[in-house]
Amino acid sequence: MSGQNLNPDRAHSILITGCSSGIGYHAAHALHARGWRVFASCRSEGDCARLRREGLETVVLDYTDTPSIHSAVAHALECTGGRLDAVFNNGAYAIPGATEDLPTDALRALFEANFFGWHELTRQVLPVMRAQGHGRIVQNSSVLGLAALKWRGAYVATKFALEGLTDVLRLEMAGTGIHICLIEPGPITSRIRENSIPHFEAWIDWKNSPRADQYRDSLLTRLYDKRDPDFFELPPQAVTRRLIHALEARRPRPRYYVTTPTRLLGTLRRVLPTRALDWILGRL
Repeated sequence: MSGQNLNPDRAHSILITGCSSGIGYHAAHALHARGWRVFASCRSEGDCARLRREGLETVVLDYTDTPSIHSAVAHALECTGGRLDAVFNNGAYAIPGATEDLPTDALRALFEANFFGWHELTRQVLPVMRAQGHGRIVQNSSVLGLAALKWRGAYVATKFALEGLTDVLRLEMAGTGIHICLIEPGPITSRIRENSIPHFEAWIDWKNSPRADQYRDSLLTRLYDKRDPDFFELPPQAVTRRLIHALEARRPRPRYYVTTPTRLLGTLRRVLPTRALDWILGRL
């Protein structure tokens, strides 16, 4: 990890959240194979036990449970002698549905998992990184932190909030040796769609919505029907490649776009008037 004044004889350490599947799962295994000391966290002990059988060090961390965040950080620091080189905030879920059908309590619950928990974990590790004079905090955002799409209002809200908070944190950490990076994936092979179904069923009363016909014709099909990967969908390895650069480059980038849709929408957002962009996004 060039430029961080790390001891070459000591394994670099990282805490990764959301490692039960998808992006976090691949990142944990890939960094472990590169020689990192990985603390792979999951919300359930069952998933942690599975990862331990695969050779990873694990810890239970639930973003909605502050004591579990504190306990996970304390465990990692105890194992490393009080040092932590990096954190990859990654675990998140979605509640699909029209914004007018989204109960406010559902949005509060999603912010606890996708935003407030990330902030709490980040605050826990910043004093450690300040004391050691270096660190990397990498936030796994989304193309939906750059552009809005229908039916995804709750998830978009958490990612737009994450983008803003991370931008401010990056400015404030300048000169401390702590680098703050955003990764912006587009369609990546994962279980986020399947994992969103129970949250949709728990919170969205679509049958009594004025948009019930739209749910039947659009969202329900996307949620429940088996389908081929999206045209531009990439495997989790595409995110891991950007993550490795964010962790190991002397000068990591503030943002890493992953997939063609992210690069395209990031560009269109900068150059198009809002009405023109709305016309395009409204057809997706």
